[in-house]
Amino acid sequence: MRIRATVAAVSGVLALSTLAVPAAHADGSSYQEEAVAALADSRGPSERSAFSTAAVIGDLDVSFSNFKMAKAVKVGTTNHVSTTVTYKITHGADVNIKSQDFATGPYIYKGSYDAPVNLLLGIAPATCTATSSTTANCTGKVDIYPGDGELINSDAGTWKGGALALNYSTEEFADEGGLGTILVQRYSKLTVNASPEPVKKGKTITVTGKLSRANWETGKYAGYTNQSVKLQYRKKSSTTYTTLKTIKTNSTGELKTTVTASADGYYRYSFAGTTTTPAVNAAGDFVDVQ
Repeated sequence: MRIRATVAAVSGVLALSTLAVPAAHADGSSYQEEAVAALADSRGPSERSAFSTAAVIGDLDVSFSNFKMAKAVKVGTTNHVSTTVTYKITHGADVNIKSQDFATGPYIYKGSYDAPVNLLLGIAPATCTATSSTTANCTGKVDIYPGDGELINSDAGTWKGGALALNYSTEEFADEGGLGTILVQRYSKLTVNASPEPVKKGKTITVTGKLSRANWETGKYAGYTNQSVKLQYRKKSSTTYTTLKTIKTNSTGELKTTVTASADGYYRYSFAGTTTTPAVNAAGDFVDVQ
């Protein structure tokens, strides 16, 4: 089980409502709770973040560099998704990164650093390996649970990355944003059906299909409308697809076009992707030409 909290604004006061707490931390604070508090303290409240605010004071002598994460993360409607982030921390001699009171981890946010519209982080802290007395290389994850309502459709697109370090006992923290970018995308699906099968050479083949993507608000997949999609073909003896034509999806994401049968082969639709929706190829549909 994981922690999830919602923020409710009442007369300018933010109230925390904890919906679930990991069993291992039911009687105390988890990394995520402490991280959320520090992040909220270092910026304005998120408009729709799954997290609340708490008072965190002090400054921890930690800085971040060499921040690396995937170019994109594809998120469906229900399954938990995580993306791994690596980075370097440089810390003061008085900061003991091996202490149980120390933790660090990455996060991603949509919008500005000072007032993000959404923010996501990992349920566990990063693991760090010291490379000197004041530096370490760290690896952590950002966890996404679309089935818990952490995302809405307008969240798709470019997010920025940041990193946080905490000292539980002193309540000091270090927080830095703008360390990298990542696309958070609505998972896409693409189908194809070429018929009739078999077909005589020179006759017409009708190729239908549908391009759909995750709707984070309904928890279902819906057609992606008015998108350019390529119809591709490869001969039975070949491993390479060639583009026959480009058509657009209709108002429900559906595709339909015709070609002339020439030889045994596979037909598929191919979508190049957008910033909000990843590229996807349909599995080839074989047509026997007689």
